[in-house]
Amino acid sequence: MTNKLTERQEIDLEAAVLRRLLRHFDEHKEVQNIELMTLAGFCRNCLSKWYVEAAKERGLDVDADKAREKVYGMPYAEWKERYQPPATEEQLARFAAAEKAKAATSTAGK
Repeated sequence: MTNKLTERQEIDLEAAVLRRLLRHFDEHKEVQNIELMTLAGFCRNCLSKWYVEAAKERGLDVDADKAREKVYGMPYAEWKERYQPPATEEQLARFAAAEKAKAATSTAGK
């Protein structure tokens, strides 16, 4: 097997990884977006926004709601109603602390 991948092979692998990530998120609906934002700095909504941005970069028009539906596997409002409880005070505090730390890091590097 060769370690040299063609551009098409890389694209195919990247697409497979995204599909697996979406499947993983779908299998773990208990993981809330606020927790993802706190720990990883991105969430399901970020993925849908990145999808729309990538489409625009390629001259394609992708509806934001359709992108969210692709990421969530259903309309966002339905997912939110079924799987997203309100954030707890603890989650909000951790998120605020993470945002504060991120802001301090970004200003320290200037």
